[in-house]
Amino acid sequence: MLDTFTEAEAWLDRFFDTHQRHRPVDATFMGVHGHDAELPDLSEQGAGDTLADVEALLAEIPESEGHGAEALDLRLAEGFLRGWRWELTGDHFHRGNPSLYTGEAVFGFLSLFLGHGGPLPHRVDAAARRLDAVPELLAQGREAMRSAPPAWTERAMRECEGALELFGDGVDALAEDLGLDSRLWRGPADRAARAVAEQLVWLDSELLRRPVDDVAAGDEGLDLALRHAHFLHEPADDIVAYAEAEMDQAAAWLREHAADFGADSPEEALAGLEDVHPDLDGYLRRYGEIWDSVRSLAEREGLLTWPAFPIRYVPRPRWVRAAAPYLYFLFYRSPAAYHRPPVHDYLVTPIDETLPVDEREALLRAHNDAVIRGNHVIHHGGIGHHVQNWHAFRAESRVGRVAAVDCAARIAMPCGGTMAEGWACYATDLVAEVGGLPPLEAYAERHSRVRMCARAVVDLQLHRGRMTLSQAASYYAERAGMSEAAARAESVKNSMFPGGAVMYLAGTDTIHDLRREMSAARGADFDLGTFHDDFLSYGSVPVRLIREDMLRREAHEEQPHAE
Repeated sequence: MLDTFTEAEAWLDRFFDTHQRHRPVDATFMGVHGHDAELPDLSEQGAGDTLADVEALLAEIPESEGHGAEALDLRLAEGFLRGWRWELTGDHFHRGNPSLYTGEAVFGFLSLFLGHGGPLPHRVDAAARRLDAVPELLAQGREAMRSAPPAWTERAMRECEGALELFGDGVDALAEDLGLDSRLWRGPADRAARAVAEQLVWLDSELLRRPVDDVAAGDEGLDLALRHAHFLHEPADDIVAYAEAEMDQAAAWLREHAADFGADSPEEALAGLEDVHPDLDGYLRRYGEIWDSVRSLAEREGLLTWPAFPIRYVPRPRWVRAAAPYLYFLFYRSPAAYHRPPVHDYLVTPIDETLPVDEREALLRAHNDAVIRGNHVIHHGGIGHHVQNWHAFRAESRVGRVAAVDCAARIAMPCGGTMAEGWACYATDLVAEVGGLPPLEAYAERHSRVRMCARAVVDLQLHRGRMTLSQAASYYAERAGMSEAAARAESVKNSMFPGGAVMYLAGTDTIHDLRREMSAARGADFDLGTFHDDFLSYGSVPVRLIREDMLRREAHEEQPHAE
């Protein structure tokens, strides 16, 4: 009989093979290229085959004792499989979300050209084959969908608009940028575009007229996200109460300190952020300048090990500019865990002198220093996601290396969420703590705290059926100061993925708690940089589990995890 270690390794090999075969677009984003020419089979037969593989893995998962990376991976993989089974058998996702099909169709193509995807001839061939597979995938969606929330259908319709831009002029512009003959793709792209146009008509004329109001995942779906992905065991009512109390506290602080900036209200104070922005000539350069300054600050203060993995801030490529506003198109999309580029491109909003003066000024004010520093450098391109990804790619945990990789509509595995988003939000707190934010930007972080808490509340209340989508949007507008459009978009995103918003607050606050606990335990021997490196070395795994292990090791005086 095989020993437990070998059984665990063999089972995990099967787990990752199953994941990559049935979710080939995810595999491409991870940097695993054996399925680059495929799109997922979401037909009833394909879903049945996937479910059979999931059930077999769950039935045969080996027992594992101890605290090592394999034991952790078995625990996380089991939770992921439970969630996958729920998605395959229920109506919330596979049979209820038309955006699943449009998203995979579009990002099946995009995944091959956003980042490093292997040799160009391989990607060109794979792209043509994925384009050829688009009609069948969309037909599977029409077969599976009987009804859907109108907001989800409308999102799928917007994605169709983006797909038509991409598969039309976008494909030709990409071919030109790559020095290719666009005729390599024109036939498959035209067929894909016709299928997308047909899907758009069906969404508008049929599915939109078969609405359902309920967007709640229900107790089972929410429980799987909270307890088997994020490993949060508090009752949902307690999490809601905590989030609302924290939100009230942050909002009161904002009101109290608005006068520090000569303002009568937080809204008036925060409006001043837009006044500090680069001019047109310095716009793109400003990203790099702030990135360099934050890295220097982190190194000077000994906050952590900053990797030799540079970011290059570049304008969003012209071939995707028309499509991007309709899609889940990220400025910073995490590098592939495998097959990484030496320099990662961060795709910023292009602003040039050809734009009308008013539009240009509005964009520069929207992309002010606070947005560049807080969102595009600290949270995403610097000490937040980018540095955390570098550490994750070197983790002992195989799940931890890939869980937080960005895919078509969400990260590869929900269990990576509290680390990925919790760390990025904590990183902003950390930079503020060491004086890295101007006073008004530090003030604005309390407003970010309000929004983070509001997201946790909406997430839990939506999926327990205690809020409708319209009520969630109103809550965001009233409690978090979001615009009507932003509030609605955030509510729709929350409604699709249970547990996808509470992870920000849960992750951030657990990191703060763990730091206080470790500092108290080590006293004068506590070193902040060592703590952060040790914490990040676990990879993209639930922060609650990292906390358990670090406190356990501290109690037993074991060596740091990173060693």
